[in-house]
Amino acid sequence: MIEQVSANRSHGGTQGVYTHQSSETGTPMTFSVFVPDHAPGAKLPVLWYLSGLTCSHANVTEKGEYRAACAQAGIIFVAPDTSPRGDEVPADEGYDFGKGAGFYVDATQEPWKASFRMRSYIENELPALIAAQFPADMGRQGITGHSMGGHGALTIALRNPNRFRSVSAFAPIVSPLACPWGEKALEGYIGADRAAWREYDACALIEDGARLPGLLVDQGTADNFLGEQLKTGLLVAACAKAGIDAEIRMQEGYDHSYYFISTFMADHVAWHAARLA
Repeated sequence: MIEQVSANRSHGGTQGVYTHQSSETGTPMTFSVFVPDHAPGAKLPVLWYLSGLTCSHANVTEKGEYRAACAQAGIIFVAPDTSPRGDEVPADEGYDFGKGAGFYVDATQEPWKASFRMRSYIENELPALIAAQFPADMGRQGITGHSMGGHGALTIALRNPNRFRSVSAFAPIVSPLACPWGEKALEGYIGADRAAWREYDACALIEDGARLPGLLVDQGTADNFLGEQLKTGLLVAACAKAGIDAEIRMQEGYDHSYYFISTFMADHVAWHAARLA
């Protein structure tokens, strides 16, 4: 069961925010869904958007500028939260771990493993809920995301090759094995065995044989995190070696913010729409 928190008309559709009690996290979880107007009984393709560090469903919902493009293409847009929330959920003082930083993994370490199950939440629980509650054609799904959410989109798609027809990302963390954000998150949630991290690293998954049907990535050249955390070049090399059809665009002068994301969001929606038709 879901509870509607809000609903607003926008661009010939309805932007809703919803909450439900998650069996995976053991907490209430909030997500947003934009549903374009459609014929009675029609089923629409679904585009998932996974957000980055410190974000919730609200960031892209308020600043992503996706609704006009989704309405034109007839695509449902789903934006989950990035972690469990609530006083009973363990907290960490850093912005890059704990609440707001679930990293789309299933934690195995205490005290995180009870509620930090964002992989299973995104891969299993929430899709079943979307299929049951919205006019979604689950045979036509695409996935995208930003930064930590780009990492989530890439790794979830690579682990579920028959689920997603289209995959894209904005400034993704492409190799958590090779950056401070990823090392902190994966050791904290998964433990010190780096071999166990590979299923949460896009470049490692590609090296280990996973494939994508195609890929669109936009990355700003003025992104403060490009060199130390994002390392886009590793993904370029991995896709080239594996023969993955990847369009990885370096966008001159753009940073890591929603000014960047909103600029290229319509391009991504159109790119997904062509593959979800």
